[in-house]
Amino acid sequence: MPACWLAASLAADQSYEHRRAAMENGGAPQQGEGKDPSGFLGEIINSAVTVKLNSGVVYKGSLQSVDGYMNIALENCTEHVDGARRRSYGDAFIRGNNVMYISAD
Repeated sequence: MPACWLAASLAADQSYEHRRAAMENGGAPQQGEGKDPSGFLGEIINSAVTVKLNSGVVYKGSLQSVDGYMNIALENCTEHVDGARRRSYGDAFIRGNNVMYISAD
């Protein structure tokens, strides 16, 4: 058996074991100090957030809820287009398939 094949096989086994152990502990394997997205979103409910859409439009407001499809409900929301504040909304519902990212402010 060639040494390079054996080294590659051992590396693959270790990688598999790492992934398997992570899955058994309740989550996908992550690089570094990453957080589980659903845990992060749960932590920032009722906090100020920025939501950027695929179109480039940005909404800022208080995060009220997020579901499994990434549908988002915001309170006291403002809409920003090209960096300029465009409109204000009391409540806004954003469909999840339009969301590029959510960040805590």
